[in-house]
Amino acid sequence: MTVATGARVSGKVLAAGAVAAGLVVMVVALLAAGGAPKPLPAGLTGAGAPVSWAVPVLRLLADLAAIATGGAVLAAAVLLPATDGKLGAQGLRACQDAAVAAGVWAVASIGGLLTTATVILGIPMSQLAARAGDAGSLLQVRALAAAVVLTALLAIVVSGCRTVAVARLALVLTAAALTGPLLTGHGAIERTAFWSLLATASLVVHVCAATTWIGGLGSLLRYGRDYLQAIETFSRLALVCAISIGITGLLTAEIHLGGHQDGWGLITQWVTTGYGALVFAKTVAFALLVWIGWWHRRATLPALAANQPAAFWRLAAGELLLMCATVGLAVALSRTP
Repeated sequence: MTVATGARVSGKVLAAGAVAAGLVVMVVALLAAGGAPKPLPAGLTGAGAPVSWAVPVLRLLADLAAIATGGAVLAAAVLLPATDGKLGAQGLRACQDAAVAAGVWAVASIGGLLTTATVILGIPMSQLAARAGDAGSLLQVRALAAAVVLTALLAIVVSGCRTVAVARLALVLTAAALTGPLLTGHGAIERTAFWSLLATASLVVHVCAATTWIGGLGSLLRYGRDYLQAIETFSRLALVCAISIGITGLLTAEIHLGGHQDGWGLITQWVTTGYGALVFAKTVAFALLVWIGWWHRRATLPALAANQPAAFWRLAAGELLLMCATVGLAVALSRTP
């Protein structure tokens, strides 16, 4: 079933706004929470401020490109109509967009790999080639390198995708490329194997659910405006993602704040530490997104079904910008002690 589209926001304008929202929020959060790069003491050499700032910026670009890739692949594999297992015109368009986004993801990940290695080794970028062996031994660098390979493979697969089956394979590759770098994050440095495994597994579910939710909404705005069935399918999927994000976000934050050692009383750290303050800000943003989802179900979806789509698409565009701002918070959180 198709629906009237109403006034549309330019895809380029919305994409630029999404990147800007994420970047501004990330920079402000890093500065406010103590995760921003610090100037080197006099007489010491290191990666330098530009390279140190490039690490979170490239991480944000990679994350947003990954979300765009996942959303486009999700649209082709699940949301958009197909005939006898073959993608329709919009599905093919989604795959081509996914190939471009995956390319951006790979390039940003390569940049992230180089800058991360430089910062961890504490050397100027000009000396990285001479320390290639040391860089290659770093777990973070190896995880990013694996993600680059998977992302490049993903770009090749979706560029030639013509069927739903191949699009579903691309979904699996997207999840795999997302997972690798998460295995060397905060969760990997917990004190015990059990809590490390729990924190990492929770983070993987959290990121995959967020990618599905944000990318799926973006794909609706780009490809699914004329397909009511796609919107209804995504609405059900978004509810599952929201529940998963809420549970895993709370669990992961409490583990990182030490809740498994000192009890849930550490919830007070949400407003007394930089890391906790960012968790609190993400919680507020998440609550607002849940409210928007509830409002969609209560008001804008019925209006959309009645062929009055304007309110739904305006709210969805604002929702996407808020989601990308939350991605900026998440990147800042990953860089905050």
